[in-house]
Amino acid sequence: MVRVPKLTRADAVAALRNPLAFIADRWTPAPRTVQRAALAALVMAVVIVVTGGAVRLTGSGLGCPTWPKCTADSLTTTGAMGIHGAIEFGNRMLTYVLCAAVGWAIVTARSEKPWRRGLTRLGWAQFWVVMGNAVLGGIVVLVGLNPYTVAAHFLLSTALIAVATVMWQRTREGDEAPRPLVGRSVAQLVWILVAVSVLLIAAGTVVTGSGPHAGDSSQVERMPLDWETVSKLHAVLAWIVVTLTFALWFVLKAVDAPKGPLNRTRDLFVVLLLQGVIGYVQYFTDLPEGLVALHMLGSCLMWIGALRVLLSLRERPGAAVEVPAPAAQAQTPSYDATSSSIAAPR
Repeated sequence: MVRVPKLTRADAVAALRNPLAFIADRWTPAPRTVQRAALAALVMAVVIVVTGGAVRLTGSGLGCPTWPKCTADSLTTTGAMGIHGAIEFGNRMLTYVLCAAVGWAIVTARSEKPWRRGLTRLGWAQFWVVMGNAVLGGIVVLVGLNPYTVAAHFLLSTALIAVATVMWQRTREGDEAPRPLVGRSVAQLVWILVAVSVLLIAAGTVVTGSGPHAGDSSQVERMPLDWETVSKLHAVLAWIVVTLTFALWFVLKAVDAPKGPLNRTRDLFVVLLLQGVIGYVQYFTDLPEGLVALHMLGSCLMWIGALRVLLSLRERPGAAVEVPAPAAQAQTPSYDATSSSIAAPR
């Protein structure tokens, strides 16, 4: 049995002052561990969006009518709150799971050797976005699901997904300066694609804010816009994104681009086609809750796909790291075959 060394008083003080540095001095995660931690944070960022949509679609947005408590007298949901209280409180609890996933990503990034400061900063950026969105979520409840705050809540979640996607990609790259894999004109086309994707997501929040799913069974304020007109604008933006993606795939084929950008563009195109089918079906079937939830998941996957296309346009090899020879090896005498004697260590 391996004995666990006792912590000295100095160790305890160091752990309290800087726990991340304390862990990093004593543990080095494998690169795969860091990658999985970043992926877990990204998956939880998507899960919190989908479950948040489930809260709205089941009319549970005010299941806990106040914040940070669930009721004026209880921190947790009560039997009197019914199923809506359980759904809303459950979504709040998932925020802690998300925080744990982001925290694990930060710990692994800080403990990796050599320490990649930029990777750790991406983890902390996720943490502060989560904290900000938690406060904004509380404001959403306190203002009675005002559609503009709901839209901001979703857009901040989209920003979280963006940072998580970048961190996941960076865990599989080095820290050298990025080298472009395509020409400037192709990169500009991709930036336009990403920009229109942002507009598409923003238009989707307007569709939500003016549509019939207010998030609560009571009368909730809606955006004073014609829902069908906004939905058609949303569809037009979706077709623009699809057209740009197809054009990008054609250009990448024409210039004989590497497989990375081609594969990521293909993945995005498939997600867009599936998302389009779901969007049109839900439009012509009066927005059934199940399809709306799938559409929200598709929105997250579409955004991740667009970012992965952008990130695939360059490569960042890892810098060569010189590992010093162990002391024992450095002091080992070497055999001199020419003199048939033991040579002194150099």
